[in-house]
Amino acid sequence: MGELEAGGLACSRPSRALTSLERRRRRGLALGAICGGVALTALLSPWALHFRTPGAMNPGHETLACEACHVPAPGNVRQQIQANFRFLLGQRHTPADFGALPVSSRDCLACHERPLDRHPIERFLEPRFKSARQAIAPERCVSCHREHSGARITRKNGYCAECHDGLTLEHDPLEVSHAELVANKRWNECLGCHDFHGNHVGEPPTRAADAISNEAIESYFGSGKSPYPPALHAPARKERARDEG
Repeated sequence: MGELEAGGLACSRPSRALTSLERRRRRGLALGAICGGVALTALLSPWALHFRTPGAMNPGHETLACEACHVPAPGNVRQQIQANFRFLLGQRHTPADFGALPVSSRDCLACHERPLDRHPIERFLEPRFKSARQAIAPERCVSCHREHSGARITRKNGYCAECHDGLTLEHDPLEVSHAELVANKRWNECLGCHDFHGNHVGEPPTRAADAISNEAIESYFGSGKSPYPPALHAPARKERARDEG
């Protein structure tokens, strides 16, 4: 019987053409899934590293392998995809990390933590630096050192103004007072005397003529030679220690 009538409404059986269309759709979905899986596997393979690298490594990081900073996320690719689909469907409270875990400031400090740092990131978590956090987020390493940019420092010079506007010194060692420099907004000259992290061994000059030029500072921000004294209080560790306390 071609039709079944119930309550005056006719229900037709699926036609042969509709069934054939459905089979083609399923074959297309299966083929797409296979192609997608092959493409994803190829991109995740070691030989395709240059395809998925977003940009040049920053100076000093050229010899690092991806795994030095990007630790694989829990689960395999299939499990990560399934977990994120469940999140989109409301069956999971949080999304799953795909591929690798996010890189945090803690990961940076595994190599670059220094006990004598003049501007440690935890200092900026104090309430008095709330406005600075909102403006430049100094509590995050990547706010100034964005990786895969090919540059040493990716923030423009002059950021000292966010915390030191209004600075005065009772016994100012400079021939030109800091108060005068601040009043004239000469923020681009701060790093001519002061190494931000204080890691380079040496004393700041007391004469403006002895300060490092803005040109040398800007070159250093990119990939140029360091204009600061070569000796360091705490050189960066060559091998990371992610699992240390």
